[in-house]
Amino acid sequence: MVLNRRIKIQLIIAVVVALIAGSVMVFGYIQAPALLFGIGRYKVTVELADTGGLYESANVTYRGTEVGRVSDVRLTDTGIEAVLSLRSGIDIPSDTRADVHSQTAIGEQFVELLPRGGTSPPLKNGDVIPRSDTSVPPDINNLLNDVNTGLQAIPRDNLNTMINEADTAIGGLGPDLARFVKGSTALAVDARQNLDPLTALIDNAQPVLDAQAQTSDSIQAWADHLATITDQFKRRDAEVAGILKNAGPAVGEVRQLFDRLQPTLPIILANLASLAQVGVVYRADLEQLLVLLPQNIAVTQGMLVPNANTKQAYKGAFVSFSINLNLPPPCTTGFIPAQQQRTPAEVDYPDRPEGDLYCRVPQDSPMNVRGARNIPCETVPGKRAPTVAICESTEPYVPLNDGLNWKGDPNATLSGQAVPQLAPGTAQPGPVTPSAGVPPQAPPPLAVAGYDPATGTYVGPDGRVVTQSDLAQGRGPQTWQSMLVPPGGS
Repeated sequence: MVLNRRIKIQLIIAVVVALIAGSVMVFGYIQAPALLFGIGRYKVTVELADTGGLYESANVTYRGTEVGRVSDVRLTDTGIEAVLSLRSGIDIPSDTRADVHSQTAIGEQFVELLPRGGTSPPLKNGDVIPRSDTSVPPDINNLLNDVNTGLQAIPRDNLNTMINEADTAIGGLGPDLARFVKGSTALAVDARQNLDPLTALIDNAQPVLDAQAQTSDSIQAWADHLATITDQFKRRDAEVAGILKNAGPAVGEVRQLFDRLQPTLPIILANLASLAQVGVVYRADLEQLLVLLPQNIAVTQGMLVPNANTKQAYKGAFVSFSINLNLPPPCTTGFIPAQQQRTPAEVDYPDRPEGDLYCRVPQDSPMNVRGARNIPCETVPGKRAPTVAICESTEPYVPLNDGLNWKGDPNATLSGQAVPQLAPGTAQPGPVTPSAGVPPQAPPPLAVAGYDPATGTYVGPDGRVVTQSDLAQGRGPQTWQSMLVPPGGS
């Protein structure tokens, strides 16, 4: 038989295709090298109480992915051993469970490997998963028998009623049930993808559950209080409905209020922030004021008790009007000297003199005991000082003198603290020397001015030269009648 060239080429092509197909079937589908010689495979033994319907060549899955097959199922003296042939290159933690599941209702069992954590070393050839870490499904025959027995125990009339009620309950809910099943499937898929965190959550849930059990009384009390609140809401249903109904317009009014306050509200809030910083610094003082306020109110109310039920026309606290002049005398030490003080008749507002103005007498002096020198330092407990700089420094407060009068040079103090002075170039007050017909130049207004004892002439606060004859020497004794006579002046 002579074959032409065309037939030979066709035969060669057919042989090549057959070889390729056979190779794919042997090496790809049947995986003969792994099946016959174990190439690219390692074996792990699983101890089971019984087969649970598991058979040879059943699938083995890990995280939902097929990773091998069951190569052998054999009987032992203590139970069943299933030999798993797993693919190399897939690291499966050795701390894992092996559960036998049924893929369908009619069987098709497979082995599912469930890792407990990802930190354990991977399985290797020859490892054994003990029976304590395995499980098998219940026998389907026993399950069907139990279901059949349960159905026979239900009366037919009641079973018919249950089926009708079930149809009434879920009739027409097919789309909703489909969404429920779809959502459950997605939830299960996500749970499988996050198996390690879920496993860790389950393993670490014991302390949380123990804490819940130990605080059961508190939880019960919380539930009772919540029930009381909900009962109050139920009783006040109309009021709650009114609040919810009027909440929207109320919020709108509040928003309009903030819109109207928008130009000034930031300034107010900024000022409140500054005030809050001051409040933080003086928190201890504010707390003490709040503590003493109730007692102060009680004392004030107690002052009204003595004549509360009497027939006196005056109802109130008894007040003493005893006049104690200069007991103690006013403190002038540390302020501008009397010769440099402004008269109270002035209505302008010049700049404040430089320096700190406060009573600079010893802190235990009876004069001005509530003055600045006895202010407690907020940041240095136990220390009192008039300024923050002295509070923050390590130097103690140094008084100017004993406080009885103004001592020393006004331009230099013993404590080194500058005393405010008049502005440079301002005329200092001096003696009054008026001349006939020519009014002298008026000096700056003074609170204290000298006068001529011979004539009784002095300069008034408004700069005018005034002569008061009753101040002149040689007038003789003064009587109360002379007080009623207007003094002469020019």
